[in-house]
Amino acid sequence: MKAPPFAYARARSLAEVFDLLARHGDSAKLLAGGQSLLATLNMRLSSPELLIDISRLGDLSGIQIRDGVVRIGALTTHAEIERSPEIRKRLPLLAQAAPHIAHPAIRNVGTIGGSLALADPAAEWPACCVALDAHFVIARKSGTRRVAARDFFKGLYATALRPTEVLTHVEIRVPGPEYRSAFVELAQRRGDYAIVGLAAQAKRARGILSDVRLAYLGVGTGPLLARKAMAAIEGKAASPDVIAAASKTLAQDLDPGPDLYSSAATKLQLARVLTGRALAALAQ
Repeated sequence: MKAPPFAYARARSLAEVFDLLARHGDSAKLLAGGQSLLATLNMRLSSPELLIDISRLGDLSGIQIRDGVVRIGALTTHAEIERSPEIRKRLPLLAQAAPHIAHPAIRNVGTIGGSLALADPAAEWPACCVALDAHFVIARKSGTRRVAARDFFKGLYATALRPTEVLTHVEIRVPGPEYRSAFVELAQRRGDYAIVGLAAQAKRARGILSDVRLAYLGVGTGPLLARKAMAAIEGKAASPDVIAAASKTLAQDLDPGPDLYSSAATKLQLARVLTGRALAALAQ
């Protein structure tokens, strides 16, 4: 299939983006890496009247570390995050998750901001940002605002972004040296969307896990924190009994729907398997 007809504008500044969004509203779509948008256009799942190309806005790219906070521009590609020694050192969860995103050709072009704004429930970055308690910088004509990742995702492909706003940066405080992270997922084939995935982080001191965060993908309409499972682990060593108890509580945290490949019961069981793997990794 071919994309429906649309107009195209390459923005030279955020001010120009805001003017175009104000004039065209919901009939306009932002084009960053385009790895999801172009596919939906070709399948006629979306039909904007105008594409606003923001890919040349250099201020929205790159990785910076300042005052213990990692700041990632929305136009930073998956591959740049994957290859970054600073990310590997300070935010290993992102480095662990990046290779699971599609294939190298897509990671070379797709952007973290595009992935977050799309809010696909099976995508890796939303779950990672929730697990890391990230904050998103959102710009509009009148200024900026910050939204916590846990409040940003509102449902299936729905976010807190308003039609005249642009996600510009992701900000994540660097965890302390006692923190451990693990990213695990299961897919039909390498590079496919996850059937179930888990972004996990915890502080480990003298064998005890605290500040535990378990953010699941592929089991709902967006990234989900398993709060009861987290509480079952908090302040304990990751013994087989504790891991089993946490896995058992997942039925209270997760209510996955079936997909083309797996029943709801299968997804829940896979989530339990991944929970055991992730907790074992955090305990090492």
